[in-house]
Amino acid sequence: MATEAETREAERLFERLAARFLADPTVDQGTGFGSNPGLRVGSKIFAMLRHSDLVVKLPKQRVEQLVASGAGARFDPRHDGRLMKQWVTIPMRHRRDWDQLASEALQFVGSALPSARRR
Repeated sequence: MATEAETREAERLFERLAARFLADPTVDQGTGFGSNPGLRVGSKIFAMLRHSDLVVKLPKQRVEQLVASGAGARFDPRHDGRLMKQWVTIPMRHRRDWDQLASEALQFVGSALPSARRR
């Protein structure tokens, strides 16, 4: 579990990340799952902060690559072993990758939306 200092640092990093993405008029800020801070395109979540991890939605193959490389872990929101195949958690130790992975997530989730719903 993350320390309080790590959680605060992750919150600051996510705020900076969110500020960059909110420059895109198709992106809104709100909650992810539950009360976690999140970013959405249309009405779909593409990135959120959970404790001190960035959680992003990516194609299943990309999630598998990140897990295999050790950069991420499969997302288990209920902590019961039922993993979400298109979601990956990226810990603070890989924070240098957060911006790129959130960009990938925005492109992935946004590409599935009809263009009229992106606005």
